[in-house]
Amino acid sequence: MTTSRTAPPAVTPQRRRRWRYLAALLVVVVLLVVGGRLAWTWLNPLGEQTIDRSQPVLLQSIKDLSRFEAATGTFQVVVDLEKDARFLPDAVKGSRTLFVGAGGVDAYVDFSAIAANGVSVNKERTEVTIRLPRAQLEKPNLDNRRSYVFAQQRGILDRVQDFLSSSPADQRELYVLAETKISEAALASDLRSRADANTKAMLTGMLKSLGFTKVTVKFADEP
Repeated sequence: MTTSRTAPPAVTPQRRRRWRYLAALLVVVVLLVVGGRLAWTWLNPLGEQTIDRSQPVLLQSIKDLSRFEAATGTFQVVVDLEKDARFLPDAVKGSRTLFVGAGGVDAYVDFSAIAANGVSVNKERTEVTIRLPRAQLEKPNLDNRRSYVFAQQRGILDRVQDFLSSSPADQRELYVLAETKISEAALASDLRSRADANTKAMLTGMLKSLGFTKVTVKFADEP
């Protein structure tokens, strides 16, 4: 038994032209889509572009330091700042902000404050006595990377005011309040006493390495 096969239809010139038109049309559509996206990226009036036009850093002053950074403390505080308006609910007027402030406080001993008779050495240069001022605390240095607004609630009027204002409310008040609280915490901690002990140990080891057999380190308020 023989089977007959139908021959495939012949590709006529008219069909070739039709396929060419379809391929050309597909290429045009792809180019239009890609070109439209590029044009929108370049010409989008709402798109943001960051340009750094900062001026060169200006060195204003250089100071010689004569102090020993003896200890540092790392602190974190959650500032809960609420502002209310009289006779208006919080949903209309008022705000509450939770701000996480994190930073460090350095404790140092100022060697330039040593009195003229603060260092005494015996004739044999084997014993030395030093009287130091007590350690002091630096201003807190908040870490911007770890300090942030955790949560914020604002009334309708506050939102409208910030939207219309040329200088919306910033976070300076939050940073100042966080610095104040961290300063208080540093004063209440043992950071200064730790700095006193570290300074005393550092001077004792250094002077003994210079040949002194007896080193006495006292503080100005000690008898």
